[in-house]
Order: sequence, then structure tokens, then C-alpha cells
Amino acid sequence: MCGLVGIVESRDAADAGLVSAMRDRLAHRGPDDAGTWCEGNVGLGHRRLSIIDLSPEGHQPMISADGRFVIAYNGEIYNFAQLRELLPNRSWRGHSDTEVLLEAFSAWGIDTTLQRCVGIFAIALYDRERGELTLARDHLGVKPLYYGWCGRRFVFASELGAFDSLPYSDRTVSRDSLAAFLRLSHVPAPYTIYEEFRKLEAGTWLTIDTRSVTRGVLPAPARYWSAADAVTGSTHELDGEAIEREALRLLRQSVASQLVGDVPVGAFLSGGIDSSLVVALMQECSSRPVRTFTIGFERGEYNEAPAARRVAEHLGTDHIDLVMGERDLLDTVTALPLLCDEPFGDSSILPTHLVSRLARRDVTVCLSGDGGDELFWGYRRYALCELLWARIESIPMAARRFGSTTLRSALFQTIGSRLPSIGFPGRRGRLSNKFARLADVLQYSAQPDVYLDFMSHWSTPNQVVIGAREHASIYSDPAHWTTELPMWRRMAVQDLLAYLPNDILTKVDRASMRVGLEARVPLLDHRFVEFALALPEQSIRGGEPKQLMKNLLARYVPPELTNRPKQGFGVPMAEWLRGPLRKWATDLLSPTRIIADGYLEVRPIYERLQQHLKGDADWSASLWNVLMFQSWQDARQSSASTLPQLDTSIHRSEASQAAGGGPSTD
Repeated sequence: MCGLVGIVESRDAADAGLVSAMRDRLAHRGPDDAGTWCEGNVGLGHRRLSIIDLSPEGHQPMISADGRFVIAYNGEIYNFAQLRELLPNRSWRGHSDTEVLLEAFSAWGIDTTLQRCVGIFAIALYDRERGELTLARDHLGVKPLYYGWCGRRFVFASELGAFDSLPYSDRTVSRDSLAAFLRLSHVPAPYTIYEEFRKLEAGTWLTIDTRSVTRGVLPAPARYWSAADAVTGSTHELDGEAIEREALRLLRQSVASQLVGDVPVGAFLSGGIDSSLVVALMQECSSRPVRTFTIGFERGEYNEAPAARRVAEHLGTDHIDLVMGERDLLDTVTALPLLCDEPFGDSSILPTHLVSRLARRDVTVCLSGDGGDELFWGYRRYALCELLWARIESIPMAARRFGSTTLRSALFQTIGSRLPSIGFPGRRGRLSNKFARLADVLQYSAQPDVYLDFMSHWSTPNQVVIGAREHASIYSDPAHWTTELPMWRRMAVQDLLAYLPNDILTKVDRASMRVGLEARVPLLDHRFVEFALALPEQSIRGGEPKQLMKNLLARYVPPELTNRPKQGFGVPMAEWLRGPLRKWATDLLSPTRIIADGYLEVRPIYERLQQHLKGDADWSASLWNVLMFQSWQDARQSSASTLPQLDTSIHRSEASQAAGGGPSTD
């Protein structure tokens, strides 16, 4: 896993010093090696985290054997050994997946090679003969890639922060992107927080002619794979037992391929269904105890450590957990913007980063269970949205509008602020919050609008961001609603296309790569994803949510060890904002500060802040997004580059010690 950068000059020769400066902004992604290659107006840079072929033969940028192609690449091609067998009569210099990928492009071309690759990747490939630069991103969007214009240069990189090394580094904050961020807690692809730059979307590639680049013109990406295409019209003719056998075969194949490497490999273990199944399959493949890692918190409702420890002891892994106090977490909260190069509002990035730091002490690669909720209907919001829409769909619109007005009345808001919190419709908070959210939902005429509301922290962000016209997203744009799919499937596919790459996978990439740890996601092998997307409804949500995954896990772990309410990977943000983070929050959200910045309207933010501080409502999620934008602005102007060190101790389970826990090279 690595970081890549590059430039294409529209007038001048590429400056190797400039490319190297961009490259070294990503040193945390690749601490083991660095390389720069320039020719004519094209420059490529690379920071390497050595995983496969630790020798100099894996150095990048790498030139093909025939001298025609040059590559800088971030990721892993898990089936590189199989691809290598399909490329006969080659004189191989080493055994890296980079070399195989490069020679595959040389032999088969762009589209065919991407179709044949199984892995996670962001790629920059330069064809010296044709003068063409191609950028490509993996099927599900595990690895990031940004591109755009900086002055007369077309630039690209694994992180936006690399562009800060360029002249004319002032950036224009996109108010439309900011509005989308306040709603979703992330900036949806293909947009970024800056007007000048874009994210390359998952499953796409683009090519530019470096000999005739036109300032300001962004090429249109081409799609080679999409989850929406994979699901349309697909069904399995297998029965229940055969489906389980095939699912297990595909997962074993995926896990085994992702254990390949020349460095120690471990796994994140929460004790939930997905991560426990991944670890069980890893242990099945390994002759030694697999190293597993968990972060726990002193507060019981946020502490996954005991559950993870029980699973680890049953499977016999070499398990390490770190139980942290509230003070340890709070010391890190205010430095969170340093993890991301654009505003990011998912607060679970904090524990994800902490468990990554823990794991990096012992391993270089960690497998995770991400993707299972999107593939197997694991989020509570799916069932809640479906239930709510079923209840209101038949109510005449006039009656719904009357109900919406009533719920917004002062009487109902007063009642709601004095009654205890309830769980409907899917978010914790005061009943007044629920009345306000239900008032919004009652006005919608289509189910996708209801699901958008479930995904929204600010329902009307254009009224919060001055001068904004919120970017359309897959949740809000009817052109992307995949209306031919049933409602239960549509929500999960939307999340696979948007929430997964823009939030979950961004969180994991930034949290892990900040400490030079490669995170792999076996459940997102695109072959397994295609299988899951073709399953009939009964296999996805028949009986209980994630029933198929539970059945597979039961072969390895007794159900009583993992049958517990879905916990999530969160922090007590609502209480923190009223307590230890109160001053920090009120300073960032002060009317004087907001007016001086000129991006946000004071009134809606101030009203929510006061209601939250008084305990009349829980606006922690929406306020957190504003706080992350405000603190991100501060981080852009700060010279700070490191997160605080934590004075903590680890706990190695007795079962792990008995199993002879020690260095592992699985």
C-alpha cells in the first residue's frame, strides 16, 4: 500500500523537484521507499509501503520491460500470481504485483487488464509511445485517487494534501460540496471540498492526451464495473445449502488471497459477525495463531473489547486489545482533521485510527470486516425506512401535510423536549428531534426521498451554507435511483455505490494509512460482491438480518458469542459536546467566528447548539459536521502534522499467551 502523485504540464517540462515535494507529503502512506520519474511534461512520484517483494525490484515508478509504459500504483492485486501465468515469454525482474500489473497493461490494454484484476488499487499509467496518461480506481473504491487543475498543471494524487506543495496552492472551497458534506458527513464523489479537484469514482478509469492538455478541461471517466450493473436482473438458482457452500468457497478464496505478503498480517476484530467470520477464515488458513486487535473503551455501551476477546479466545488467536479512558479519546478528538484532507464527519474514524495505531506495532497489513452491512442488509435504517414508508405511503398527501405542520408546532416541540428519548426512526435523540424528522418525512412523495432523509444530518443544508446549491448525490438524484430494483435492494445498492466508498472506506484508508498500515477488505472482493448482489431476497433478509453470514459464522463460533445488538464503532459525542468538549465547540461555533469565515448562516447553527447544550434536543450529529468543517479550516492554516501520542498499555489475552503469541508472518 502506497501513495502516488503526478503532474502533466500544459506548457513546460515536468519539474522533478515539484513532483518529489508532492510525493513526500504522502510519506505516511509509504515510509519504506520513494521514487520520482519525469519525462517531457509528465512526472510521476511514489511513496512505497513494501508488502510484496521487499527488494529494490519492487521500486516505483516502474518501467515496463519493453520501455513503453511507466506506472505508479497504490494497492494490491491479489490474483497477480494467476495473471503472471497468463503472461508467458516474459523476462521477470522480481516477484511484485506491480510488475505483473504493468506487463498486463502492456499485453492486454487498459480495459481488459482492469476487468481481470482482483484487488484494491489506484493506478497512474503513462504510455510513452502514445503520450497518454490513464488513471484508474478499483471496483468498490477502496483506494483513493484525486485529480484536477492547479494553474496550468493537470495534477493527481492519493490525497488532496499532496497538492499543497504546488505553487498557486490556494484552494477555493466549494460551497455546493460543503452543503453536501453537512448533509451526509462526507463530500460525495466525484466532488471534493475544492472547486478545482475531483475524486475518481470507484470502478472507473480516464485517459488524457498529455500532448494536448487543455487547461481547466477535466476528462470524462469511463466505467468498467458497477454494483448497480452487477445486481440488475440477477438471481441465483441455488438452494439454501448450496448458497452457503458457494458463499463460503468465495470467502475462503478471498481471505486466502489477501493473506499473501512478505510482511506480518493481522486483523481487526470487533466481536461482531463480519470481522469474526473474516478472522475465523484467516485462522483456518494459518498454521499459527492469527494476530487480532481491538480497541475498547471504559464506558460499557461503547466497549467492544469483551465480546472480541471471547471470540478471540474461542478461535485461539494472538489477541491484543487496548482499553482506553475518556481522557485519551478527548485528547485526540480535536486533532481529527489532521487525518483527512477534506472535512469528514464520521466520528468513528477516531477509534478506527486508534486500533490502526495499535495494530501497526506488530503487523503491516490488517484485514477488516467492512462491507457486510451493505451486502447483507445489516443497517437498522433499512428496515426502519421500509416500515415507515409502508405506513405513510397510502396516506393522502393533504393529510400528510397537515400532520407535518402539526408536528412542527410549538406544542409538539414542547411536549417532545420533555418526554424521554426513543429509538424511532433509527437515531438516538429527544422525541422533539423525532417529531421534526417525521414532519419532514411526511412531505415526501417517493421512498428514495425518505431514505435520503435517513442519511441526512441537515435536511436543508442550502439554508445553512451561504450561496450554496448542494451537489446532487446518488441519494438525491432520481437519475441514479435504480428504480427497477425493489426498495429493499435499492437502499443497499445506493450505500454500496456512495456511503461505502465515500464514508466507510475513506475512514479506513485515512485512519490506517496515517500510520503506514495497509487495510484489506475480504468481503469486498468484487467476485463475492457480485455473488451477494445476485442472491434472492430470502437469502439476504430472510429470518434475521445477515442470516447467511450468521449461518457461515456458526460453523466456527458458537452463536451465543456473537449474538448481540449491533453496537457500531462510535463515541459518546452528544455528552461530550455538553461536557468536556463544550468550550472547544462553542468557540468554533461562535457567531463572531462563523460570520468572519463567511461560509455559514449563524441562526440555524446557533439554535441547534443552544438546544443541544440545554438538553432539549440531540443535535450532536449535525453539529459535529459543522465542527469538523470549522476545525478543518484551522488545520489547513496550522503547521501541526502529527496526532498526540497516547500513554496507554495493551492487554494480551491469557488464551493468546498460552497459544504462544509472538511474531507472526502469516
